[in-house]
Amino acid sequence: MKRIRGIEFHAGSREELLPGFAPDFPYIASWVEIDRYPKRFVPWHWHRAVELFYMENGELEYSTPQGKMVFPQGSGGFINSNVLHMTRPLGRAGENVQLVHLFDPSLIAGAQGSRIGQKYVLPLTAAQQVERIPLYPDEPRQAALLEQIRAAFYLSEQETGYELRLRSALSEIWLGLFELARPQLEKPAGPARSSEKIKELLIYIHEHYAEKVSVPELAAAAYLSERECFRLFHDCLHTTPAEYIKSYRLQIACQMLAEGKASMTEIGRACGLGSSSYFGKLFREAMGCTPSAYRRTWQDRDKTGQR
Repeated sequence: MKRIRGIEFHAGSREELLPGFAPDFPYIASWVEIDRYPKRFVPWHWHRAVELFYMENGELEYSTPQGKMVFPQGSGGFINSNVLHMTRPLGRAGENVQLVHLFDPSLIAGAQGSRIGQKYVLPLTAAQQVERIPLYPDEPRQAALLEQIRAAFYLSEQETGYELRLRSALSEIWLGLFELARPQLEKPAGPARSSEKIKELLIYIHEHYAEKVSVPELAAAAYLSERECFRLFHDCLHTTPAEYIKSYRLQIACQMLAEGKASMTEIGRACGLGSSSYFGKLFREAMGCTPSAYRRTWQDRDKTGQR
């Protein structure tokens, strides 16, 4: 199990890069310490892998285009393939720990076109109406699934047959999730969500954040009207284009401060946040401290091995 204190992305997108995700066994288990992430949250992202998680400690808020849900200690859930989502801790700093399984659906489905894939895996991963499945311990069926999700983290990789035991455990969990989701799967999906269009907009921002990005330019990049651009940000990310652009630039600034020695002027310009004075003003408003203080805190943690 890997300890995770940050997130990496494929170049120019918000698709998460999953180090150690091997083609011959597409699975990773992570002990996620969200309080150690820059800005103390996991920004909007997606991944083809499905996500199973268990709240070991603390409390998290998950956001998807369908809205927000809160997961306290002992709860957990499922995030479907390619679903945009973000998380932020609600518990006290230092107490929020999440156990996460990430795996490609093919780990369970087997070969493309297999009977298992057609009957049980594809109907769930292709269901646009099923962005997430929350699990809470006060409901017996859900409590049993939560126990299985947690137990699967503690299978020993050193034992013979680990991969078979893990795949078997994930298959049992999947069957339980499939049964829970059946009522949703039997309903009409309704109009397709605009997840691909919002991803196009995000990719454009991630490729051009250092430049001046206007809403007309952003909308044109995805062949949308400005009104539709605003609607997508509101409906899918619950924010405005301008607020998202500012937030993303600040995320990059936090990363640069934590990992390098560039001056405030260089960082402000590189992130599209202007002069050092304007950058400092925006940073203090968003983070509650100066860029220099943020750098000292994170680089000191790195030196002491706390990060």
